Amino acid sequence: MTLQDRLKTLHQLANHLAGPEDEFLTALQKRTEFNNGWFTQENQRASIDAIRDQFLDKDNLATWLTQYPTLHTASAPHKQLTVGLVLAGNIPLVGFHDILCVYVAGHTAQIKLSSKDEFVLPYLLKLLAKFDARAADYFELSGQLKNIDAVIATGSNNSARYFEQYFSKYPHIIRKNRNAVAVLSGKESVEQMRDLCNDVFQYFGLGCRNVSKLYVPAGYDFQPLLEVMHEWKQLQNHVKWKNNFDYNYALTTLNKVSFHLTGPLMLFEEKAIVSRIATLHFSYYEDIEALTSELRTHEEEIQLVVAQPGLLELKTFAFGEAQRPGLSDYADGVDALAFLTSLGAHARPEE
Repeated sequence: MTLQDRLKTLHQLANHLAGPEDEFLTALQKRTEFNNGWFTQENQRASIDAIRDQFLDKDNLATWLTQYPTLHTASAPHKQLTVGLVLAGNIPLVGFHDILCVYVAGHTAQIKLSSKDEFVLPYLLKLLAKFDARAADYFELSGQLKNIDAVIATGSNNSARYFEQYFSKYPHIIRKNRNAVAVLSGKESVEQMRDLCNDVFQYFGLGCRNVSKLYVPAGYDFQPLLEVMHEWKQLQNHVKWKNNFDYNYALTTLNKVSFHLTGPLMLFEEKAIVSRIATLHFSYYEDIEALTSELRTHEEEIQLVVAQPGLLELKTFAFGEAQRPGLSDYADGVDALAFLTSLGAHARPEE
């Protein structure tokens, strides 16, 4: 298949997802929720809508690929390699972008699915093959990666250490735990605070792009933000969230830790960036330049920064945009498509 052939199947998939309800897809979403209570049908639909609107949009794809002129070069035969993908399972369909990159690059993806999300993604790949039977040759689902030429693996900090050792002989991208942070000025509007809540609560805060910590100016008045956060009180109706909330409430109370309480979660002062489910960390800052320097020192822990435009001399995302990555918003800031297009010079290491 040529690049244009592959792009055509992606456009057809976008049209299919935008069309009438696919009853089989809906059934798979129900099955996924039954097997993993964190992956509600609502959150699965949100992931599919984001994939359709951000990753499969015809204009977005065309603009994205202008950054990689070698993909459009037909002067030499393309060397197709096998790229092993170890997918995360923290939010629905989180590995789709990696699969998309491998497919666009013209390589074969050997995919190790997460046990938390093993039904919907294979169906989307079957749809691509339905639009063009040749697409089936670009995807292989496997319980164990073998006979591969390169690896992209995503996991926890502990599993990343294992990945680094196990896949050391292959060209690779290994991703660890990261989270988003938000920097507030104290002048945010109610609407901006509502958008921030989406960055915090969407997907139950389980994504690497979810905000897990706030940086607020000294003397910050939390009350307006707490009132807006209370609008997400329906999270307490979710059994898994409620269990985590009750556990953390009991633990925090027993330890006599001071905290701010609102309907769905607790906020407490803590240096760590990663917060537990149903909690949110915050730190005070005095000087925005000093805070900018601090954020730079922790860049390997931070996936992205949410803030008002111009507040920081850093790349930032607007409130409400954390979970709407574009095609060029690569996880950990590592350009996966550039990595994949450079693989032609690499020979497969001995097994």
